[in-house]
Amino acid sequence: MLRALSLIAAGLMVSSTLAQPFDTATLKHSDALRQHAEQSDAAWQVLESLTTEVGPRLAGTEADARAVAWAKARFEAMGFDAVRLEPVTVPHWERGFADAKVTLPFPQPLVITALGNSVATPEGGIEAGIVRFATLADLQAADPAQVKGKLVFIDHKMERYKDGRGYGPVVKARGIGAVEAAKKGAVGLLLRSVSTSSHRFAHTGVMRYVDDVARIPAAAISPPDADQLTRMLARQDDIQVKLELEAMDKGKSTSYNVIGEIRGASKPEEIVLIGAHLDSWDEGTGALDDGAGVAIVTAAAEHIMALKQRPERTIRVVLYAAEEIGLIGAKAYRDAHQDKLDQHYIAAEADFGAGPIYRLDSRVNETARPAMEALVEQLAPLGVSLGHNQSWGGPDVSVLPPLGVPVAGLNMDGTDYFDYHHTPDDTLDKVKPESLKQSTTVYTLFAWLMANANSELRPIPPTGN
Repeated sequence: MLRALSLIAAGLMVSSTLAQPFDTATLKHSDALRQHAEQSDAAWQVLESLTTEVGPRLAGTEADARAVAWAKARFEAMGFDAVRLEPVTVPHWERGFADAKVTLPFPQPLVITALGNSVATPEGGIEAGIVRFATLADLQAADPAQVKGKLVFIDHKMERYKDGRGYGPVVKARGIGAVEAAKKGAVGLLLRSVSTSSHRFAHTGVMRYVDDVARIPAAAISPPDADQLTRMLARQDDIQVKLELEAMDKGKSTSYNVIGEIRGASKPEEIVLIGAHLDSWDEGTGALDDGAGVAIVTAAAEHIMALKQRPERTIRVVLYAAEEIGLIGAKAYRDAHQDKLDQHYIAAEADFGAGPIYRLDSRVNETARPAMEALVEQLAPLGVSLGHNQSWGGPDVSVLPPLGVPVAGLNMDGTDYFDYHHTPDDTLDKVKPESLKQSTTVYTLFAWLMANANSELRPIPPTGN
């Protein structure tokens, strides 16, 4: 009887231990990491270095190659257990000259930029009347006779939200607006910039063609210039615009996903992935998008290594190639690691500016939600609350949940993110050091705690794909 009671008690002790997501030693070290990270300017140093020494990093260009070399050298100097480059084939497109002007009846210049992947205009440019649509749906519903031979102008204003949810309703016009316009006989596209700003900057971003539809040039126009065109059209229907783009398709190039690893002590085959994308558009220096993300995840790993206590699982930092032009590095990573995705314990990505982080969403099995609650208890002093369990984890890691990888979304305050996004104004001075430090501290604790958690996070909720 005594032996039976003893076994039952031992079993209860084991069960109780397993039920706790984090042991005492893990939590104690988490406190030390928090104090270290909150006193460090490592993330700022990384970001300042990247934006100063490399600057803009358009995928496939010479600057992109310099960014890869910079990241590899940085990782090696930090002392990761393993540093490697995984090749990624990327399109090499360059912007070239871009100009637009109203020629009749109110002659004046317009501030524009080519959309990524756009074709050039014919030599000498295109001059045509413009036809305005408030939304992509209005264009799709239009009579082709209204569009044929015209420059289509889509004037959809983006709404400002902390979580950036105003982006989705308008960005589709950037992606397929030129195709929809060309189907109806348009000669080009002018898109109101996908932006929450009133500054006179045009916001670039990727667009796409389809094989069976004519390829027409596509440009973004600054929000004040979009308003100006609308006012002109209120006065007179026939507004003539001349558009010139020198965009260049230079074929294919090779870039790389840059990977650094802190090897796990007892479960080295299991991976906690924290990532960001290394490429940027060529207009600014890519400080917010996504230099800040690069700095956050790089410095998080630097903090963990600085305190010299090895995590149980491997922490893998991935700086993805060519996110801006279609998650190309993310898809290459997914395909290259297809047979080991079941070893990825959880993944998260920093790609929404510098923060601060205010909420943690997840995509884990419901029985693991207590682990997320325990995680957020550790992050709560930093201002982080628990959110929902339908996260995609960030753009690059969004390709992983359909294959069963759990993810976390560490949500950053993006209230003003789309003021600077994809513009010449995306520069280091727009980053708030205190926000960058808070976000880095959150990622440091996230990576450490997940690398030492006792909970099973799979199977994850279905993604619908």
